[in-house]
Amino acid sequence: MLGSTHGTLTTDFRARVEACGETPRTAVHSSAAPSADDAIPVDVSGRPLHADVPDLDRFFRPESVAVIGASDAEGRPNTGITRQLIAWADRVGARIHPVHPSRPTVFGLACHSSVADLPEQVDLAVLLVSDPLPVIEELAETKVKFAVAFASGFAETGGAGAAAQERLAAAVRRSGLRLLGPNTNLNAFEEFRDDLDGPAIALITQSGHQGRPVYTLQELGVRLSHWAPTGNEADLETSDFISYFAEQPEVGAIACYVEGLKDGRSFLLAADRAARNGVPVVAVKVGRTETGARMAASHTGKLTGADTVVDAAMRQFGVIRVDGLDELQDTAALLARARRPRTDGVVVYSISGGTGAHFSDLATEAGLTLPTLSQAKQDELHQWIPPYLNVANPVDNGGHPVGDWRGRKIIDAILADPSVGVLICPITGPFPPMSDRLAQDLVDAAEQTDKLVCVIWGSPVGIEDAYRTTLLGSSRVATFRTFGNCITAVRAYLGHHRFTARYRSPFEDAPRTPSPSYRKAQALMRPGQQLSEHAAKQLLRAYGIRVPREQLVTSAAAAVRAAGLVGYPVVMKASGPQLGHKTELGLVKIGLTSASQIRDAYRELTDIARYENVPLDGILVCQMVERGVEMVVGVTQDDLFGPTVTVGLGGVLVEVLHDAAVRVPPFGEDQARAMLRELRGHALLEGVRGAPPADVDALVEVILRVQRMALEFGGELAELDINPLMVLPRGQGAVALDALAICR
Repeated sequence: MLGSTHGTLTTDFRARVEACGETPRTAVHSSAAPSADDAIPVDVSGRPLHADVPDLDRFFRPESVAVIGASDAEGRPNTGITRQLIAWADRVGARIHPVHPSRPTVFGLACHSSVADLPEQVDLAVLLVSDPLPVIEELAETKVKFAVAFASGFAETGGAGAAAQERLAAAVRRSGLRLLGPNTNLNAFEEFRDDLDGPAIALITQSGHQGRPVYTLQELGVRLSHWAPTGNEADLETSDFISYFAEQPEVGAIACYVEGLKDGRSFLLAADRAARNGVPVVAVKVGRTETGARMAASHTGKLTGADTVVDAAMRQFGVIRVDGLDELQDTAALLARARRPRTDGVVVYSISGGTGAHFSDLATEAGLTLPTLSQAKQDELHQWIPPYLNVANPVDNGGHPVGDWRGRKIIDAILADPSVGVLICPITGPFPPMSDRLAQDLVDAAEQTDKLVCVIWGSPVGIEDAYRTTLLGSSRVATFRTFGNCITAVRAYLGHHRFTARYRSPFEDAPRTPSPSYRKAQALMRPGQQLSEHAAKQLLRAYGIRVPREQLVTSAAAAVRAAGLVGYPVVMKASGPQLGHKTELGLVKIGLTSASQIRDAYRELTDIARYENVPLDGILVCQMVERGVEMVVGVTQDDLFGPTVTVGLGGVLVEVLHDAAVRVPPFGEDQARAMLRELRGHALLEGVRGAPPADVDALVEVILRVQRMALEFGGELAELDINPLMVLPRGQGAVALDALAICR
């Protein structure tokens, strides 16, 4: 007995255990709120700046385990699960305690009738019951650290299931334990090979079957250290496991299959921790299409999120997104095992000119750098390769040299070149004995170099000794079966190390207190309303964003006076809190050069507004700014990540081309500039057809000021749209010609 304060299992629970058929899958829960002493620092909007890393050591390697609902009755689903848990506990050295209200023993082990009868405090409770909620409440009194709930029928089933899951999550929060699941499975308790060494892959999946390809990498000699099947994530989520795995010294890469993110901010904080530790995170994220997103929601009951924002957030924090499980498998394996590259240069070496040319085209198109080897290096290679063959890169040896002593000389000479960081050898098909000798030479050379050696074994058979024994037997050669997977993995490998070499956590510089600009701008906000253009521009002014010279007037005479002060030519625009697209209603007049045109425009604008029944706060008389590149900069609210910042080509082009880049605050100047480089129309900022280069520095400054606004207002600012932002020639700044702001 643990003590008289602990209750016993209820009659309802006894009935559930005894009637339990196929048990749904498992879940773990978030810890209780941190005490004041453990408080995590927050940014200006109250969001955390550091990931709260759960101590999962006792989950993966518990000293004691309770199996609630344990069974050894033949034909019952719980029996097979109990048997697997007993075997797993034996492997990890844990004491196991079956719990069942009516069984004295289970598989020869003493069985306890209730949680209260457990002989010791346990680290992990596995719940083989159809309704885990009452059991969580029982476990709360025993100070169990972790629980796993296999049961299904929660958020993945719709509204009623989502409500049941929220009740379960609330019970877990009250209990102080951490829960995995519900709707999870036994993957966390798989048997991992212990005869493999080197850095390992840690695996996270929301659908257990999708992790099987990565798990089977062990059969190819790649070590796997952990598997976290997160299920519905009522408590413990993908982010918790990323944060934990990023701290484990044996983990060389984290592979994830993600259907939906529970909380965008937590995911970014976890990715930030991994990036700071240099641990690559490779993810398949479902939801690129409407169909994929719908299926993901039905399976896990979570928001998938706008895929463009998810994609941008992953790139921003160094998460490598791949499309398929085969890419997840190959990319994670390479990143886990390969040493840091000395340089980005890739050389392609083959026994066929056609193969080398084909692969080089694909690699170059994917953005890999294939440097031309120096003339001295080419002359050296031509000692062993006939002079009529190309050795500039790709290197074509013609075939015959790989069959004798020359093959190894060629490989060593290529790897000795300082411009080469990666050697890739596509072997399109086995051609013994040449391909056998080539494979062995590549393996031997890889053992003697700190550079990456990759082989694509193109045979569809895959039972050849050169492949199964020589290549897969090497821990230094990265072996692929397709050109595409090799290119994806090598690009990710080089990109990851470039990223981490210069990575600085954006959370380090996130504002923690409101700026004077925020205090000025706060008075302009109107909760639940759209601001007029004039009020929106006042908001921009408060943050130091330049707007044209302009005046808001309420009479034709005042408009004429304003035009004289602003300076001809001018633009006149209707300004009101319900106006969005003014041009379509004819509420914008440009290029006005005289007092008579001003009076006529004022009368026409006010007449249209009356006819359209659009309330105005006045007419804006604005400086006309003509020469520059029209851009759009804005803020929107994402369901997962909160405020996001978008930049793109502005004016009508934003609607026609949809050429935009997104970032999730906080981010620094480097990310603001990276957004601009992502745009297809980036060349416009550099100057085309005689136009001068635009003031990119001023544009970047606007992006960062808008980001500050997004951070400080948080959810109060539902939407901000500066369109167009006219970026003037270099050195002349940027001017917000129009703005729309919607307050929440």
